[in-house]
Amino acid sequence: MRQLSISSYLKSWFVRPTSPLSIETKNYFPALTGIRAVAAYSVFLLHFNPFRTFDDVQSAASNVVNELHVGVCIFFVLSGFLICLRYFDSFSFDKKWFIRYLQNRVARIYPMYFLLTTLTFIVAAVAADGQFDGSLYAAHITFVRGFFDDLRFTGIGPGWSLTVEECFYFSAPVIFLLAKRFRLAWQPLFLILTACALVFISQKTGASQTAGFFGSYKNTLIYTFFGRCFEFYVGIQLALIFKKRRRAASEFPSAYFTALGASWISACVVALSLLKTPDVAQGLLTPLGIVVNNLVLPFGVAFLFWGLLTEKTALRRALETPLAEVLGKSSYIFYLIHVGVISAFLTENITAHHILPTFIALNIVAIALFYWIEEPLNRRIRKQNWVKKTTINRPQDPSVLSAKKTEISV
Repeated sequence: MRQLSISSYLKSWFVRPTSPLSIETKNYFPALTGIRAVAAYSVFLLHFNPFRTFDDVQSAASNVVNELHVGVCIFFVLSGFLICLRYFDSFSFDKKWFIRYLQNRVARIYPMYFLLTTLTFIVAAVAADGQFDGSLYAAHITFVRGFFDDLRFTGIGPGWSLTVEECFYFSAPVIFLLAKRFRLAWQPLFLILTACALVFISQKTGASQTAGFFGSYKNTLIYTFFGRCFEFYVGIQLALIFKKRRRAASEFPSAYFTALGASWISACVVALSLLKTPDVAQGLLTPLGIVVNNLVLPFGVAFLFWGLLTEKTALRRALETPLAEVLGKSSYIFYLIHVGVISAFLTENITAHHILPTFIALNIVAIALFYWIEEPLNRRIRKQNWVKKTTINRPQDPSVLSAKKTEISV
């Protein structure tokens, strides 16, 4: 009996308990949570490339794995989709709304990033005989390090993408407002041109000499929101289409969009690997590679997402299992710790630099940190009232009090 219950418990992690529909009114999609883990693991494989050699000649397999930074594109398109789906119809420039919106974004991103960044700098200070770089630490916890070429990969290396995310979060209300008045397609073009203008101004004024502040066109187009904005806009457009069709949508028995999206992404990865030259480490770092990664790849991600939202496929069923959901929820922490002090400690003291044990150990740590630290802090921050009361002991109109009771939090 005990063996049966254990067997049933283990099986429950790999079987979808219900059949969640993407046309439900709630804006939570288990398959899109599971895909987060896939995105994070692709970046892990990039940094722990099992096919990499120590000579200048790399195999085709190594070159392909070296382009799995495409997981970052998945994160960006997903952010655009989810933020648009949740806030496009409710956004407001009212102070109360914006503070609540900011509070939710801080609760989601900041606590673990702050704690892990602080840990990273403390370890670095201990290794440097107590020398703590306060200015660099400030650049990290305020996310501005992402604008400096020389600082971008310091501290928590993958954290550069959070600067991109935060720029999108702050820009989203403006993006939504403009999208209701002008064609959405014009916005990313304007931002990309702004990226080039910022580099030109920085180079002409000498600001680029300050730790590489908007120091080069290549880095600005690859590592800043101005260059990567198109991925978010593809996610936004996908959300707008889904919002119009979700009530009339039905789950398709075919797997057309899922297959198209997966094939599109795979083709982009192969194309990027073929663009690699002896002079560059990745095809992404070439001009054509930037075009493929920033402008072509996002469409494949959007097709894949549409398939996960509307089609009954084995991939969707796998991504909706409880195990995939847990891995997806903890994937943000996994993404942050897979390179850095925690990863270094695990590889040097526990896993002996073997990729599979390292992968498993990092997941265990990420899941533990999610349930014990990230999720409790997330809930605590969301429950707080960041909106200061503007009146004290002042009688209010009954209609205002009634409206407050029925107000729906953002």
